[in-house]
Amino acid sequence: MSRHVRSIFLIRHGRTSYNAAHRLQGQVDIPLDEVGVWQAERTAETLRRLYVEERPVVTRRIVVCSDLGRAAATAHAFADPLGLEVHPDARVRERSFGDWDGMPVSELAERYPEDYRSWAEFRGGEMRHGAEAKTEVGRRGVEALREWAARGGEDTDLFVFSHGAWISQTLQTMLGISEAFPDFATLLSMRNAHWARLVPLDLSDGSVRWRLMEYNHGPAVADTPQWEHPDLG
Repeated sequence: MSRHVRSIFLIRHGRTSYNAAHRLQGQVDIPLDEVGVWQAERTAETLRRLYVEERPVVTRRIVVCSDLGRAAATAHAFADPLGLEVHPDARVRERSFGDWDGMPVSELAERYPEDYRSWAEFRGGEMRHGAEAKTEVGRRGVEALREWAARGGEDTDLFVFSHGAWISQTLQTMLGISEAFPDFATLLSMRNAHWARLVPLDLSDGSVRWRLMEYNHGPAVADTPQWEHPDLG
């Protein structure tokens, strides 16, 4: 029997008022707004249909979430109808941007033009304002995934509900693509209530490599204007 789960899903939380206002959330504990609740419900329905109802070979699911409310609410939208326990884990919480947490992006660009541009170009300008190092985000992210993935076998899927920057940095660390090049920078942050899926490759020496199978996937409705404006439906 495998010493790890069959698949790992990384799901970003639904929209918040800070997302809508283009504010940098970081570790500010902002709840889902009405649109975010609706997005979380649509994504939960799609995940249950694709990876529960149509995946009979998997009989167990482990659900983990960030200890911030927006991720927990998104996790419960998926887990509660299935009667699954949701396990909060502080290692899965969003990257802290220090003094920039909660600030509008437009204000950052105006007040700190050089540091903002440096951050936007992946050169680390945010570090001068107390941001958590990307290497630390990746370290705690990979640590959490290794531990939770080892709690199940081929009959188990792992669902981790987290945040945009955390997912991007954890994946970059796992896949060894943290370095930014002049013409290739990094993964684009996933949209709200979208997911990535990792599948294992078991090696002959007994170790495992995780491969990115899906990235920035969402329900079909996410490809329409209704995703940000549910009333259009």
